[in-house]
Amino acid sequence: MQIYLPIAEMPVNVLLILAMGAAVGFISGMFGIGGGFLMTPLLIFLGIPPAVAVATQTAQIVASSTTSVLGAVRRNALDLKLGSVMVFGGLIGSVLGVWFFAAARRAGQLDLVIVVSYVTLFMVVGGLMLKESVREFWTNRNGGPTRPRRRGGQHAPYLFWPLRMRFYRSKLYGSVIPILGLALFIGFAGALLGIGGGFIMVPALLYIFRVPTTVVVGTSQFQIICTTLVALVLHAVANQAVDIVLALLLIVGGVFGAQFGARAGRNLKADLFRFLLAVLLLAVGLRFALELTVKPEERFSIAVQETRP
Repeated sequence: MQIYLPIAEMPVNVLLILAMGAAVGFISGMFGIGGGFLMTPLLIFLGIPPAVAVATQTAQIVASSTTSVLGAVRRNALDLKLGSVMVFGGLIGSVLGVWFFAAARRAGQLDLVIVVSYVTLFMVVGGLMLKESVREFWTNRNGGPTRPRRRGGQHAPYLFWPLRMRFYRSKLYGSVIPILGLALFIGFAGALLGIGGGFIMVPALLYIFRVPTTVVVGTSQFQIICTTLVALVLHAVANQAVDIVLALLLIVGGVFGAQFGARAGRNLKADLFRFLLAVLLLAVGLRFALELTVKPEERFSIAVQETRP
């Protein structure tokens, strides 16, 4: 069954889009992170213009993050003060990301920017995660000592930078400058690549800032929903790249798949979780790398460039 996408200006199979949304929703529910880092590449591989894929995926991220935030509020697993600081930095990053998105689109280099950014980000993050999971597996197998953890009274140097603030819910006291920098980067990458950034934000809060696991996911999702909602509005108003028909199909499929993914993730071990997520990131990064090396079927294309009076 075919349906025409008005903004993407192409017909797609409804069942295929719903299946893709359900599959990504299943993975999101199982891993506890947003699926934008996977759905956006899949849409691009399907033939959806990168600009439309990135902008439309933000709607699906907002829908899925809303469910996670409401659940975190009910469980009292949200640090509103820390989340507000992260939202401030993320909003600045989102505005900069949408501006850079529009500038690259006007210059005709948006597709190249998205592909190169995905390859760089996924290969670096996936490689580091794979290295960490393999090292932990090898250590546990040989019965060797695990990596010593930092003691309670020891803190990283960047926490002593200016503008220190105390976050009681997260048991964190330190400078907000590195927190704002991390949130700004996540907001910029989210607006430019159509990703929520949870696969970066959650490990950073856990290992860099030592935020308790009980509040990490809820606080991260709170920041993501606020910054992604702003990016969605800016993409719709400034770039006119949000396809509402495609967004609705992705939301329906994603909500359906996330329910089953959450059940499957309860029985997933932590070391296996990190290994599978690392392999997934590397696989997507390699697939994008092929786009840069394989000779295209059509060497030239014609596109109408938008001009301002």
